[in-house]
Amino acid sequence: MESILVSGGAGYIGSHTVKTLLEQGYKPVVLDNLVTGHRQSVASNVLFFHGDIADSLLVRRIVEQEHVSAVIHFAARSLVGESAEKPDLYFEENTAKTNRFVSTLLESGVKRLIFSSTAATYGIPEEIPIPESAPTIPINPYGFSKLMIEQSFSWLEKAYGLEWIALRYFNAAGAALDGSLGEDHMPETHLIPLILKAALGQRPGINIFGTDYSTPDGTCIRDYIHVLDLAKAHILALEALGKGTQSGVYNVGTGSGFSVREVIETARQVTARTIPVVESPRRPGDPDRLVAKVDKINTLLGWSPQHSSLEQILESAWAWHLSHPNGYEK
Repeated sequence: MESILVSGGAGYIGSHTVKTLLEQGYKPVVLDNLVTGHRQSVASNVLFFHGDIADSLLVRRIVEQEHVSAVIHFAARSLVGESAEKPDLYFEENTAKTNRFVSTLLESGVKRLIFSSTAATYGIPEEIPIPESAPTIPINPYGFSKLMIEQSFSWLEKAYGLEWIALRYFNAAGAALDGSLGEDHMPETHLIPLILKAALGQRPGINIFGTDYSTPDGTCIRDYIHVLDLAKAHILALEALGKGTQSGVYNVGTGSGFSVREVIETARQVTARTIPVVESPRRPGDPDRLVAKVDKINTLLGWSPQHSSLEQILESAWAWHLSHPNGYEK
């Protein structure tokens, strides 16, 4: 049974990937400092280490003790607004600590790495859908902190033989189909959980930031990908490296998008609840459309989304919010 170290495995996407790894016969080992993750999201039969990726002694011990053969690296700060207010925090937590983490892995003999990256590396796109070859000009420190790590991998590959794949996510959403895992952030900034909190009466309504974009209904369009499809992409990427696939960057999305109004209307249908809307001014830096070009991951990794219709995403997320109205708190 192959031992895979999952950093940030108690986070939203990390915990769903750990669950999928287990279901597919792997032995996931979780390292998480629980700053934003939830201990309750990691099953009791999964080995869990409470610690930081920059703790080189701990990382070496885990690798040696558990015979780790590869790593899926999620651990990071991911709030765009916070990154603008505290860029130094993001360059330390996301960039500097990841560099230290990867150096420790290489010194310990681990050379296969799947990296959780982001479409924020693209900035304001010149082309829709966005191909991996698009210019990377981030407009916030979060995207820049991830891009710097991506760029470092090519040099580490030349120097030390690192084998890596960076997955640039678009909008992760949804929850485990058995209701065991879901999205629980503090603060919550993602559209779908905010809409569902409004449906539960935990918020007075949902803000639409900007209604004058160059889209059919005037609201922003985004590419939503079910978290389980995202988890599967990580495992396929890991397996591809094991079969000799070249290192590189892949988008993970559906190749299509939905507007803010479409998401709200579908949520009303799924929940059968009233969801009040407040129209607010645009936020700076929000592009009209962000949609992934996904030919590369479809062709080279054989990946395609299975659960990413808007209805499936919202139904799974709604089931989680109904059964966990306060998130992972009991």
